[in-house]
Amino acid sequence: MVGLPRLGLGLGLRNVHFDAILSGKPQDLWFEAISENFMDSGGRPRAIIRAVAERYPVVLHGVSLSIGSTDPLDTGYLASLKRLADEVRPAWISDHLCWTGVNGHNSHDLLPMPLTEESLAHVAKRVLEVQDRLERPLILENPSSYVRFAHSTMDEPDFLRALTEQTGCGLLLDVNNVYVSCFNAGTDPLAYLDAFPCDRVVQMHLAGHQDFGTHVIDTHDRPVRPEVWELFAIAWARTGGASTLLEWDDQIPDFVACLSELRKAENYMAGDSAPHECTGPATRDSISNPVDFLVPRAMDSVMEDAA
Repeated sequence: MVGLPRLGLGLGLRNVHFDAILSGKPQDLWFEAISENFMDSGGRPRAIIRAVAERYPVVLHGVSLSIGSTDPLDTGYLASLKRLADEVRPAWISDHLCWTGVNGHNSHDLLPMPLTEESLAHVAKRVLEVQDRLERPLILENPSSYVRFAHSTMDEPDFLRALTEQTGCGLLLDVNNVYVSCFNAGTDPLAYLDAFPCDRVVQMHLAGHQDFGTHVIDTHDRPVRPEVWELFAIAWARTGGASTLLEWDDQIPDFVACLSELRKAENYMAGDSAPHECTGPATRDSISNPVDFLVPRAMDSVMEDAA
């Protein structure tokens, strides 16, 4: 999209990497922060994201906007998100084409939508309101899905293309989600990319998934699989080099290992392939969880004494 930068390669901002990110000389990187981890927090979380934003480009990525819900938009949520954005000045703000709850209940899951002309009109109206409130274009991500609605009348790429045309929003193309959704639906991921409006892509996601033979699950807990890397090479060329970010949300390796996994993308950006060796072992202790940094350092000794 015109006016939004090409940031190169980036990583998801996870609490287990805070010390590594903020120590030493800044690298050629950018970071994506989960909006909800920071928008209602003061103290250390806010200080961390401010410090990262002073050293690196940052984008905000939400999981609770619920753009597809029939509930009214949460204006308090949007006001809090805008305050955070005004403070850290992200390159853009993104969320997912999904709904996360109804009747005031948040499921904390990214639930799939029926894709019809009626739902398109519903979402387009809400996207326009969100963009007005945030005073910037919204970037929406194709979700991973495991079921499809029988009464859907549109394919996801066609739905997203129409949405961008009606609202001016941008797109976040999650390449792993393309593979996961197409595998589970028994459709061709290359045909999905052929139909996708790549000229509207601002950002791409890479991540690992688990293959259970009959289905695959978007787990973000392991290296990117070879079939996703191959799709990324195609997508990167078709988007003209959209900003690309590696997500790793469970069993997170150390910062150097995540960086090594991210740098594999450079081979595919150059038109080459690369061996797909695994990164080092991970532990359950390294699961990304905001609780870790919400607990003040002064409490460490108390917690150790209580253990």
